[in-house]
Amino acid sequence: MPVDRSGRKRTFPPSGRPHRSFIATSGAFLVALSLFFTFPSAAGAGDIPPRGSAHLGMGVIAHDGEGGLPPEQRSFEPEAAQTEGVDVSSHQGNVDWPALWTSGVKWAYVKATEGTYYKNPYFSQQYDGSYDVGMIRGTYHFATPDTATGATQADYFVDRGGAWTPDGRTLPGALDIEWNPYGDACYGKTQSGMVTWIKDFLARYKARTGRDAVIYTATSWWTQCTGNHAGFGAVNPLWIARYNTAPGTLPAGWPVQTMWQYTSSGPIVGDHNKFNGALDRVVALANG
Repeated sequence: MPVDRSGRKRTFPPSGRPHRSFIATSGAFLVALSLFFTFPSAAGAGDIPPRGSAHLGMGVIAHDGEGGLPPEQRSFEPEAAQTEGVDVSSHQGNVDWPALWTSGVKWAYVKATEGTYYKNPYFSQQYDGSYDVGMIRGTYHFATPDTATGATQADYFVDRGGAWTPDGRTLPGALDIEWNPYGDACYGKTQSGMVTWIKDFLARYKARTGRDAVIYTATSWWTQCTGNHAGFGAVNPLWIARYNTAPGTLPAGWPVQTMWQYTSSGPIVGDHNKFNGALDRVVALANG
């Protein structure tokens, strides 16, 4: 009878060959192992979120990290006045706007759309609710430059909540242009191609509303995906994303930020922002 190297007898069926079940089990294991090494990306496929779920600052912590909170403003520094704001999307659901107002939040941005395939189902409660408690509010569009042209997405945005009203309470629409949560960080575009896409969006938004849209971005993404293009700072207000004690280095072309998203873990709703000026400057931006 055959023995293995340890000296133990090996028990086979009468034919002298291993059981078919053993062969089948071993074969299945080898196939599974080969698939694992052949398709390593399959293990991470579940990490891609569903379309429509993106929101302001979705990639900030993963790409830029997270530091401390900005220091509290001191009452004897009027030149450093900043006005607290929030941004919300479907992730927040029905928002407690009275509680935010009481806490000192005076302005808000609400996600309206993404690409040409998604509108925030909580849009009415969030957009109208912020207005009803007295806030100055606006809307934003999460850009997906790989799915449609800039002009097409601007139209989709304006037609589904992104329009501007000269009532002193409506901020210009914001273009959320940042890391792609569904694939390549720069949406498969070259730096010049990305700049062209952004210009296309901004030009159509201006033609439709008469206002220059706000640009929300992070300096590292802007540098990577536009080559740190400096051509928008003269007309488009900057909303910078950086979760730290200060806004840090800004993208080229902007000497100062208009708004700063400084945390995704603030009170009541996560995403909190500071407008670079007192409330009258927020009103001025709304009035154009």
